[in-house]
Amino acid sequence: MPLNTEFLLGLWEQLMKKTANLSAFIAKSKVKAQDLEHKRKLAFNIGKYDDAVPAGKAQYYDLELARKKAKNIKWKVMEDLGHYLEQFEKIFTANGGKVIWAETIEEAQKAVWNICKDKNAKLVVKSKSMVTEEIHLNAYLEKHNVTSVETDLGEYIQQLDDEPPYHIVTPAMHKSKEDVAKLFHEKLDTPLNLSPEELTQVARKKLRREYTKADVGITGANFLLADIGGVCVSENEGNARLSTAFPKTHIVIAGIEKILSSVNDLHIMWPLLSTYGTGQKLTVYNTIFTGPKQAGETDGPEEMYVILLDNGRSNLMHSEMRESLYCIRCGSCLNACPVYKNIGGHAYGSTYGGPIGSVITPHMQGMNEFSHLSYASSLCGKCTEVCPVNINIHELLLENRNKAVKKNLNAFNENIAWAIWTRAMLSRKLMNSAGPSLKSKLAKKLFNDSWGQNRADIEFANSSFNRLWKERNKS
Repeated sequence: MPLNTEFLLGLWEQLMKKTANLSAFIAKSKVKAQDLEHKRKLAFNIGKYDDAVPAGKAQYYDLELARKKAKNIKWKVMEDLGHYLEQFEKIFTANGGKVIWAETIEEAQKAVWNICKDKNAKLVVKSKSMVTEEIHLNAYLEKHNVTSVETDLGEYIQQLDDEPPYHIVTPAMHKSKEDVAKLFHEKLDTPLNLSPEELTQVARKKLRREYTKADVGITGANFLLADIGGVCVSENEGNARLSTAFPKTHIVIAGIEKILSSVNDLHIMWPLLSTYGTGQKLTVYNTIFTGPKQAGETDGPEEMYVILLDNGRSNLMHSEMRESLYCIRCGSCLNACPVYKNIGGHAYGSTYGGPIGSVITPHMQGMNEFSHLSYASSLCGKCTEVCPVNINIHELLLENRNKAVKKNLNAFNENIAWAIWTRAMLSRKLMNSAGPSLKSKLAKKLFNDSWGQNRADIEFANSSFNRLWKERNKS
């Protein structure tokens, strides 16, 4: 096939992907933004979060100092990332573990499958992990006849409903207790009127059997510790410990940005993660794994693997977006974002939703396909304000928009519209030349689809502020 034909086909494929992703985002957003019941559930759950966070913050004498220290910790390690990753690998390997480097999603998937195949594994138990969602691990293993069971209650609910996580920290945030009771009734044949406590007991009973039968346990990592070759896992339910206690093989999948230089950094990072994630002073279970079971030890897996995933993180590392790799996945920016509160997590069409997801997804999954996410923001700065490691998220969103424009990823009609808007805004004479009636008609014509369907028509005042000012100051 001639090169120019391949090039044109490639461009056409990119355009189709971009159009499909953008259309899906707009369609889902339009539905969710007008779904009052969905917004009620979201407001209720985020309201609980907003009530809890001040209690967590109360433990700090100087919260801003802690945030600055956390940012410096992440800055330090990112400035010499290769060194710290190699240090982690060296020490973890010396402790009997094995490290696998995966540049792409496909490499990470294949690494997990090779381990499962080698162990003849048919059942995997998995604790909550966004990076396994990123590589679509459950679906991949299912194709290879390996059953992967989510053991976090929220993730288990989402798996039963055949939905991806809705939120980085709270996977089933969009569901009420009645929704969960109905789901359990349909999928597990439980009574329809069970309370949250009873539903939890149902899930616990079913999952306990899976832990003891599983061949492999899979977790993510909240942090990796370079100086001791440690893997940190934080959780509130104990399911991650059970997922790693019974299976003979433990696989950790972690993004390369999870590394910290030292175990001594945890006294800063652990409380910040829990405070901004759920409002707790400290997460209930915090575990550090330094390798498989050693000689003379009675507990732990016989083999332990850590898969270090890149998947576009190097693109972020070597760009103006490096600061986004400081993220500790607390989810606070999602809870604060007015856009997320209106359209919800699934509208984004990506593993990571909300402000931080809108920053990193275009660089991890393609700027062509996901540049529109960076426009799903009011740039109010609330995401930056609530970030525990002081990432300038709204500035990074603006930088993504700048990159999209420079790459000519925006539509032709958008360029024309902004050119006209800019010209009009820079000329008071031009703005005043159009009367209120004409302005109102133009606004209705241009914004009918995006504004007029669900709101009153835009009506301009009979006289502009500029003219009113002149009239009142004639003397």
